[in-house]
Amino acid sequence: MDFGEPLRGERVRLGLRTLYIVPTRFGWLWLAGAGLLQVVGIQLQRNGPLLLSFLMLALLLLALHLTHFNLMGLELRCGQPAPGFADDLLAYPLQLRCRGRCEGLELRFGEGPISRPGALTAGEHGLSVPWRASRRGRQQPGRLGIRTTAPLGLFVCWTRWDPPVAQLVWPARVAGPVAEVGRQTPGAEATAVAAATGSADWHDVRPHRPEDSQGRLAWKLLAAGRGRHTKTFRSDAEPAPLLTVAATLPLEQALEHLSERIWRCQREGQAWGLVAGGLVLAEGRGMGHRDRCLEALALWR
Repeated sequence: MDFGEPLRGERVRLGLRTLYIVPTRFGWLWLAGAGLLQVVGIQLQRNGPLLLSFLMLALLLLALHLTHFNLMGLELRCGQPAPGFADDLLAYPLQLRCRGRCEGLELRFGEGPISRPGALTAGEHGLSVPWRASRRGRQQPGRLGIRTTAPLGLFVCWTRWDPPVAQLVWPARVAGPVAEVGRQTPGAEATAVAAATGSADWHDVRPHRPEDSQGRLAWKLLAAGRGRHTKTFRSDAEPAPLLTVAATLPLEQALEHLSERIWRCQREGQAWGLVAGGLVLAEGRGMGHRDRCLEALALWR
């Protein structure tokens, strides 16, 4: 069903003026069967077919109200969506408040996958609806369809809503060439001094060698019975590359390659820096650094 005025706003409440209900195909077939039994009962002057037809009509009328009550009074509001990659399935969070039991609920963005949370009891519920973004940037998921046919499948009750909260979409991950504009050695002198005193942050250990300084010995590992290991500091490692887009490629394609490289560096525990247009992000590693770099790519203009 794709007609009816869509709801707008960050928080909506479903009511008589915002819900639509019509019989399903099964409902029309059910009604036709009841009508046929009426004709047969009248023509043959038998009470059995007439009684059965009245029973079917009563169930039809009851299903009309039960299906409508499933969505009546339901409140929906937007959550805070987490960023994700383009072309991947993204989870759009929603908060639902049910005033009573709600069954057979189906939620779907456009032609995307259907989310079926099952039977919901009265109270607050958090759920996510999957959708797929084809472009980077702050994107809105589109029109959300909310429907149910419970409990008998004789009627379908629905409404539509345009959630206004946008979701940050990073460029898709596609392996390819990435340019490097240099390498960054973060404070090697200061790190060396700190390493001598054992006060600097170290990022890895390796087996201890006789020529290594005692100041770099990982005493905690030694005390834990894990043998003698030497701390390695960032200045010991290869300088981190400053990544940027390949100038010979179209911008969107180059951003997808850069997105994949950043995602891979984080997964492999490597350090990297980023030059994104006029923005320079210093060398770093970890999920937080990855998210900052990917956000810079998503909003690149």
